[in-house]
Amino acid sequence: MAYLAHLGILISIFVMLSMSLNLVVGYTGLLSVTHVAFFGIGAYATAILLTMTDIGFFTSVVVGIIAALTSSFLIGLILSKFDDDFYALASLGFNIIVFSIFLNLQSVTGGPFGISGIDRPELFGFIFTSNVSFLALTLIALVALYFLSHFIVNSSFGRVIKAIRDDEKALQIFGYRTHYYKLTIFMISAGMAAVAGSFFASYITFIDPSSFAATESVFILSMVILGGLADNKGAALGAATIILLPEFLRFVGMPSDIAAQMRQVIYGLLLIVLMIYRPQGFLGKYRL
Repeated sequence: MAYLAHLGILISIFVMLSMSLNLVVGYTGLLSVTHVAFFGIGAYATAILLTMTDIGFFTSVVVGIIAALTSSFLIGLILSKFDDDFYALASLGFNIIVFSIFLNLQSVTGGPFGISGIDRPELFGFIFTSNVSFLALTLIALVALYFLSHFIVNSSFGRVIKAIRDDEKALQIFGYRTHYYKLTIFMISAGMAAVAGSFFASYITFIDPSSFAATESVFILSMVILGGLADNKGAALGAATIILLPEFLRFVGMPSDIAAQMRQVIYGLLLIVLMIYRPQGFLGKYRL
């Protein structure tokens, strides 16, 4: 039961992350590869506050969201001026900057040694120490973010960001200042990613910069592409597939170290096949 709960927690955390990125990539059509930076900001905010202060987990989540919103606002002002490939390159640059801060600001982040001994959440004296209780809390957060995302994409604001994906120049002709919309959805997405990072840090109880390298942004982007762009169910399917694939390989008897490498090979082949025969992903409605 604890093992199944463990898988459920990891899937839930990465579904949060892929849903948040789907708002930018799937619904708005912006190729962002900086999302793991906000994931890391949320994780480090929680890790630092829970190990160095008496602030509780839920307060640390709020601090992580604020930090992600602030940083996304600053970088988003720049990114909203770019389109297509330039947007992706500029977002990658921000990811590298954040990773360098995590790696070199040793007095705060622990540098390459990371931060250990991160506490589990506590609410009214109850500590979520068991995997089952932590899974229940994670699912509550996941459902909340799902309904937030659903509300956004089905609102008038959501119709505008989808129109930006389809034809931004046409919107600009009608007087829409599209860079404000792109900045807003980027910030909302960053805040959601920070929530996932807080849960990740508290569950694993240890983080280091390697979990938030630029390559991980590509990994998260692949979840969204695999499951399907502009569909939250697709984002969930993509995240679940990536998390469960190495477990399936171990289940059939493959050694853990080989299973980890084979996951990359099989996943790469799967992406190639999808790009040829179904470029919108399993459940997607839009081609990148």
